Amino acid sequence: MIERRALLALSAAFCAAQPGRAFAADEMADVIAIGGAVTEIIFALGQGHRLLARDATSTYPAAAEALPDVGYMRRLSAEGVLSFAPALIISAEGAGPPEVIEILRAASVEFAEVPEGYDARAIVAKIHAVGAALDVPERAQALAEMTQAALEAAVAQAADVDAAPKRVMFVLSTQGGRILASGTGTGADGIIRMAGGTNAVSDFDGYKPLSDEAVSAAAPDVILMMDRTGDHAATDDELFGLPAFSATPAAETRDVVRMDGLFLLGFGPRTAEAVTALNRALYTS
Repeated sequence: MIERRALLALSAAFCAAQPGRAFAADEMADVIAIGGAVTEIIFALGQGHRLLARDATSTYPAAAEALPDVGYMRRLSAEGVLSFAPALIISAEGAGPPEVIEILRAASVEFAEVPEGYDARAIVAKIHAVGAALDVPERAQALAEMTQAALEAAVAQAADVDAAPKRVMFVLSTQGGRILASGTGTGADGIIRMAGGTNAVSDFDGYKPLSDEAVSAAAPDVILMMDRTGDHAATDDELFGLPAFSATPAAETRDVVRMDGLFLLGFGPRTAEAVTALNRALYTS
């Protein structure tokens, strides 16, 4: 667990970064954030000094990575989370396993769940939910209004492209030669549509493996992936060397867009930037 001296130093740094915000001398970090967008919102609300720890998906801003890591949000340990003795846990919807969340809810710790969603309304709802949990509703209202305006502008600009919408396939993994792609009802589907594209896979919800025939029939113009390393990464040569992609329009142009996963799929305060960045990658390359 992070030491009290380190927490005070971290709080002081956040105070310096938040002009006009006064903190009590003994104000201590007592909140655990679970979910990358939740953590981003906490920092955007000027409340990063209150964080005691965060989950592994909380990689932005850089100050978040300096905090202790309680593990991946879908494979949490109740003991690991509660060992930090938080006063409040703010968790994105979908954290788990379910039995661990039940234990956390039953513990003598305030637990706030932030609803998930993949459009502008959902992002605004997240901001208000986090603001309510932290008891900073005025800050949440200001951030929500600013975020809403930025999203509306970004989506309108993305829609004003003088080109046929590109068919985009979001590929989560190609491990073992199996294509795991996004259907509807996902963050990938939401961001593709907001950025002025068309999801090339629309006959199922969620993420599912696709056969070579299904990939070919989807006829994607662009392959969208997370920019990462490790077991799930694939170079352009590896990607287009797979039989599933060989007959697609994307293979002819070798059109692949890679973006940071949290930036692309977090649906938090930076989503307007992500919409603009994806739109540019799709239509100005």
